[in-house]
Amino acid sequence: MTPPDPSAVRYDGPWIHRDVHANGIRFHVVEADPAAGGPAMPTAGGPAFADPEAPLVVLLHGFGDFWWSWRHQLTGLAERGFRTVAVDLRGYGDSDKPPRGYDGWTLAGDIAGLIRALGYTEATLVGHAEGGLVCWATAVLHPRVVRSIALVSSPHPASLKRTILRDKAQRAAWLPNFLRYQLPRYGERLLTTADGAEIERLMRQRAGEHWSTTPEFADTVARLRTAIQIPGVAHCALEYQRWAFRSQWRPDGARFMATMREPVRIPVLSMYGDRDRYIFASTIRRGLRLSPARHVVPIPDSGHYAHQENPDIVTAEIAKLLA
Repeated sequence: MTPPDPSAVRYDGPWIHRDVHANGIRFHVVEADPAAGGPAMPTAGGPAFADPEAPLVVLLHGFGDFWWSWRHQLTGLAERGFRTVAVDLRGYGDSDKPPRGYDGWTLAGDIAGLIRALGYTEATLVGHAEGGLVCWATAVLHPRVVRSIALVSSPHPASLKRTILRDKAQRAAWLPNFLRYQLPRYGERLLTTADGAEIERLMRQRAGEHWSTTPEFADTVARLRTAIQIPGVAHCALEYQRWAFRSQWRPDGARFMATMREPVRIPVLSMYGDRDRYIFASTIRRGLRLSPARHVVPIPDSGHYAHQENPDIVTAEIAKLLA
């Protein structure tokens, strides 16, 4: 069976697909279409383009995902007057898939470069799970380009590490998959075998009961199963986790974690699903000294994917942060 082409993730909708070069690679980004209600400025005899004065919001997906997971916020925030852009992270979807660059330093550089490439000096970053970890890293390593961050099920990386070491229940929920994905080639086969069935297993395990029985959930799973089979995506997705594991015993990892303990003093919105069985509420709430301006919000009737399971509330909370 022929694997899907990277362009398979360029789904039609009230948005525009663009290619943006930043930090030495090409990113596939999706921007709310001004003609469909987003912020716009008219041009003489031509199409409308995003208003350069509108505040920029950049949406970053999590593991095994791609820009599609932010479809609700992409349009919902644009309707509120923000320039909203969802990105396929390095190695995912239709973005470039270089063999290296899945460390915290480079990933933060990707987003800082992307903000500048979009013509801005700063932005609010919104991230889910691993995308949230990139938000944290960018806020610490490139503070001048980050105005605020909003997170979904994404504790501070230093707090997460401490919790995994000390909290038996959180360790049991988080560690098994993380460790088994470290094995060379095994993880790639696991993610792509049976048309990406492992992605569906993970989503069903982590989503709340309400959303996992809906047609939207089935549609989302089908899209993610396709996206993980794009050549190179499974390997690149695992490289994020493999760097996080290997770096624990290397100078670059120790240096990165020491740097990440610098407090983030910009506004931080930390959201979590009140039924998330993967990242616990107690884990999210720890490490307040690392982000003293943090506001923690539980999202009702939601598991690990609160931005998809209860999108209106998540979008409204992000809008409060932006205001």
